[in-house]
Amino acid sequence: MNYQAKLPTPFGMLGICCEADTLTDIDFLESDATPQSPSQAFAREVCRQLQAYFIDPNFHFNLSLKLNGTVHQTKVWQAISAIPPGKTRNYGDLATLLASSPRAVGQACGANPIPIVIPCHRVVSKSGIGGFIHQRAGNALDIKRWLLAYEKQSNQRKNL
Repeated sequence: MNYQAKLPTPFGMLGICCEADTLTDIDFLESDATPQSPSQAFAREVCRQLQAYFIDPNFHFNLSLKLNGTVHQTKVWQAISAIPPGKTRNYGDLATLLASSPRAVGQACGANPIPIVIPCHRVVSKSGIGGFIHQRAGNALDIKRWLLAYEKQSNQRKNL
């Protein structure tokens, strides 16, 4: 994949893909990936906003997104975007809201091309953490746990 930036984060490297002035993909890269400075102004803005999120998880992203998904996926991604930082919803609740099934919601979450900006990590199963980026184990779930703990801790500090 041709990245316009590779951004180091507290849990690893993110690959940023843009087309002109729209964000198309954020990928979780291998831990040994080399950082890459933004190659264009919009990629620099994406990195700036992601860094702002890592300072304050309540930061509100304001980026132009290019989402190539089905009608159902787009509805799920919109519903996910309404979940506030530090909160979670489960697949079943979103399925009821969208007149869908939990499995279809989970598939749409896994197909999310822009994680963190579209916070699919905030969707969990009734019995646990669920999956993340089409994975149910390993580093992907470590990232999901980190994001959820980061948002929850930050909101707890804010409420003190």
